[in-house]
Amino acid sequence: MTVSATPTSSTVTPAADADADAASPADERTLVRAVLAMGVGGFAIGTGEFVIMGLLPEVALDLGVSIPQAGHVISAYALGVVVGAPVLAVLAAHWGRRALLMALMAVYALGNFASALAPGYASLGLLRLVSGLPHGTYFGVAALVAAALSRPGQRARAVGWVMLGLTSATLVGVPIAAALGSLLGWRAAFVFVGAIALAAVFMVRRWVPDMPAPQGASPWRELGALARGQVWFTLGIGAIGFGGMFAVFSYIKPTLVEVAGMPAALVPFTLSLFGLGMVAGNLVGSRMADRALMPTVGKLLWWSVAVMVVFVAAAHHPLTAALSVFLLGTVVAIGPALQIRLMDVAGDAQTLAAALNHSAFNAANALGAWLGGVAIAAGGGWTSTGWVGALLGLGGLAVFTAALASERRTRAR
Repeated sequence: MTVSATPTSSTVTPAADADADAASPADERTLVRAVLAMGVGGFAIGTGEFVIMGLLPEVALDLGVSIPQAGHVISAYALGVVVGAPVLAVLAAHWGRRALLMALMAVYALGNFASALAPGYASLGLLRLVSGLPHGTYFGVAALVAAALSRPGQRARAVGWVMLGLTSATLVGVPIAAALGSLLGWRAAFVFVGAIALAAVFMVRRWVPDMPAPQGASPWRELGALARGQVWFTLGIGAIGFGGMFAVFSYIKPTLVEVAGMPAALVPFTLSLFGLGMVAGNLVGSRMADRALMPTVGKLLWWSVAVMVVFVAAAHHPLTAALSVFLLGTVVAIGPALQIRLMDVAGDAQTLAAALNHSAFNAANALGAWLGGVAIAAGGGWTSTGWVGALLGLGGLAVFTAALASERRTRAR
């Protein structure tokens, strides 16, 4: 697939270019249809990942556990993402792209249908872990396909369009699924997610071109990505620098109610601004990345730091707090840039590197939420999560600086 680097990115190996030739040339209509089909899959994943957060009281009541215990099923899903991304990417290295996307989305559909039938707490946790397994590999492979079908200089934009399915889920899919869960029971939300995922399987089969795996693809070759320093640097930027958003958002509801003094009834509408911010950030960030990849990564890390600092001051008034929630969503703009960077530095181990991007983001989720909780428990107050987020952004910048320095040393040899 065509993953030729932008002037600011690393050189891509001939093996990666060979993968591009299998899918070229592709007209605009083919790209739009393929992105739409893969985006529907992303919409299903985004809805399934986030809807449970708003239904924890119902889940806890039905299964006879406490709300914090019910929250562990969220952690189970995240663990599935972290584990599944590298494992499935390596094991399915020789699969054709379309067949792999269909299989991953079929597993996601079955995992959600089964979650709706879970008889107890333990089984639900296990089924949420299974549901999370296809998440990272699906987005990684979808990004590779989108980049292969895009025009030169528009790879990040194509990846951003695929990711739009995930970001728009927070704006549209999650409220619909949450409403179904409230009216018909939490199990209905998972049935809804499974139905969307099943529709995505058929759309991928119909609209995504049949692209074979790269010549010579194998599990051992994919594992070669782990021997590349720049792959680890890029994963570190995501796992640390992106954690700030989760440090703040994990505790956003009590912050809005107790610090900003916002009526609880207005919180759902305010949280929709987060979804709008994600959509805007995704679109703008992908365009920036197509123009200048690595400078965009640096600028967006600084933007993240600024947003976190602003949040600390803005959280004390309902109107400014609502604005800061929108700005918080825009931090997702770094996602397409890091995805393209991983593809550029992975050489001929494209599938694993692309999938690991989502393992890094889920690691950021765990790290940010944990550190935010530590700051609150230590007496820092709800707004202390903003300072935690700023420090994580600075940590991401430190990794980014180290990556640039390492790349300069390599070129000087």
